[in-house]
Amino acid sequence: MLKQGLVAGIAKGWRGFVWMMKIVVPVSFFTALLAWSGWMERVDFVIRPVMGFLSLPDIAALPLLIGMLTSIYGGIAAMAVLPLNVGEMTLIAVFLLIAHNLIQEGIIQGKSGMGGAKATLFRIASAVITILVIAPFIDTTGQGGSTAMATGIPPVRQALTEMIIQWGQVMVELAVKIFFIILCVLTALELLKTFGLIDRIVRFFSPLLRIMGLGERVALLWITAAIFGLAYGGAVIVEEVEKGELTDDELESLHLSIGINHSMIEDPALFLPFGISLFWLWIPRLVLAMIAVRLLALWQRFRRLKKY
Repeated sequence: MLKQGLVAGIAKGWRGFVWMMKIVVPVSFFTALLAWSGWMERVDFVIRPVMGFLSLPDIAALPLLIGMLTSIYGGIAAMAVLPLNVGEMTLIAVFLLIAHNLIQEGIIQGKSGMGGAKATLFRIASAVITILVIAPFIDTTGQGGSTAMATGIPPVRQALTEMIIQWGQVMVELAVKIFFIILCVLTALELLKTFGLIDRIVRFFSPLLRIMGLGERVALLWITAAIFGLAYGGAVIVEEVEKGELTDDELESLHLSIGINHSMIEDPALFLPFGISLFWLWIPRLVLAMIAVRLLALWQRFRRLKKY
């Protein structure tokens, strides 16, 4: 079983890496080209107030928009080739961990118990609120990028060929790191499934779920989203919801929580090559999800009281 799990995990890790690179490489090159072209400078009158509100530079609009409309991989690809320091990348990472792939995942949430538009707006609002809360505690004034960005593209206009060479160097370094991270994460997850440890993990996380205001009836769905994400775990979530065993209130609480907290292993790990602390990648989302579910529970109780 160990060999079977390792082989399956390595195979999935390789497929996941290839799939991710198909997104990362073209998106990162397109982003580097946009940054080199000076396009951002021509629309900064629109971008600057919004980015300033989020304590981010104008150029941060690219990874945020790309990540929200495509996937977290697209956002990472864009971030990897921009002149950002660790503090700025931390804020971008936290935002994208909450609000990414909004179109696809909004549809999944819409099919599994919560309106897609409502779920999407909630995730965007949650990402903005989280950034506003944590920004005062993060140093965004440092110069230069993270270790992964030591050779990042500077804001000074370069020759096109020089920009392409520098982009290639950044991408090779990032791809190597991402390859080993994805391989380790997906292999570990496959071993957990092979040895039937998922149920034990559910029981282990039961106290955490109670703290976050969620019941055991949604435990498996929460764990599925937390481990595999909304996109990968969507099929399981939709299938369970279609059984009709969960109430509307339970589904709404679940979706608020997993909208903020999903893919808690793989997605944060993808940001580690940039030198971002795991504390910021995990804790703010957990705290926000707990508060959101508790506030929703109070609202649900108030609605029930009004009916009587």
